[in-house]
Amino acid sequence: MAVTGNGTGTAGGGGPLAGVRVVELAGIGPGPFAAMLLADLGADVVRVDRPGGGGLAIDPAHDLTNRGKRSVLVDLKAGDGPARVLDLVERADVLIEGFRPGVAERLGVGPADCHARNPRLVYGRMTGWGQEGPLAHTAGHDIAYIAVTGALGMIGNPGEPPAVPANLVGDYAGGSLYLVVGVLAALHHARATGTGQVVDAAIVDGTAHLTSMIHGMMAAGGWQDRRGANLLDGGCPFYGTYETADGGHMAVGALEQQFYDTFVRLLGIEDEAPARKDLARWGELRERVAARFKSRTRAEWTAVFEGTDACVAPVLSLREAPAHPHLAARGTFTDLGGVLQPAPAPRFSATPTAVTTGPAQPGAHTRAVAADWDVPALPGKEDGWNCP
Repeated sequence: MAVTGNGTGTAGGGGPLAGVRVVELAGIGPGPFAAMLLADLGADVVRVDRPGGGGLAIDPAHDLTNRGKRSVLVDLKAGDGPARVLDLVERADVLIEGFRPGVAERLGVGPADCHARNPRLVYGRMTGWGQEGPLAHTAGHDIAYIAVTGALGMIGNPGEPPAVPANLVGDYAGGSLYLVVGVLAALHHARATGTGQVVDAAIVDGTAHLTSMIHGMMAAGGWQDRRGANLLDGGCPFYGTYETADGGHMAVGALEQQFYDTFVRLLGIEDEAPARKDLARWGELRERVAARFKSRTRAEWTAVFEGTDACVAPVLSLREAPAHPHLAARGTFTDLGGVLQPAPAPRFSATPTAVTTGPAQPGAHTRAVAADWDVPALPGKEDGWNCP
């Protein structure tokens, strides 16, 4: 699965989505990540960038969410801008946009405009609040979306503010991944029936959906609606993190009895640990576990638990993770053009995937896409073509 290269070549590889054409209207956050995932799976993703750039203040050469794509420049506010995008839409299977509700329609590239040119098109819409509802037109970011779903309130220590899980839970798990699932399901339907549709992927919906198991546990009386009081939220002394002698941390997930038995034996507290089912003594158990972990370094504890069924692992940083022996053996990370990055996931036995090109530079592929997609009117003044 790992690949090494210089980031050159043609986007759209030999993965399971080879032959699928995707138009991505440039945005930030979950939309680009969803399009990157489709590109990782082999789709030919053409990103429509705006002249002058936009989005996050990151060098486009290092924006990994644009890897495997091709980029064209189109000013949607120019007189011919919408027509140039609709020419691409006519030849595409999927379109992804992340504007506020109504913006794509005002620009002339909304669902009705696109389906008039291509009835089979899957039109994927990525927003935080969704296309309808009192907050649909309100600005927001990941942290606000996961806050109102109850997900953010679950994370962190009791008596402390909720811990911020970067933008992984909302933008990418509740947003990008649900958009991709929706797009692929709608694509299957379109190929079976000849009819496309709109996929309304809202981060609030996806994040709420992620909490389904917790809601079931709460209904059954097995989950308390507060932080640090439950089996999976750090309230349990054998499911959490502990500091080591050198300031590192170890993660413990010894939930089942047989794994717990191995854990306390290797930790060296087998004869002194209070009964794990005695919730009244969980505080005492936590203190015993914490004291033992503080007696050795992270590396020493890693050596103790490595390869066992104790369900214990070192907490690694982003820079450390690629060197972990298991991840290295699987090729979980890959190097392309000297940039270390996560490899495509998941894996396929018949249609393997790989990172084939680096991040698309804005407008770098306008001429190639115009030829490949048979859209001769695609290049415009911003590309140096058709200038008077």
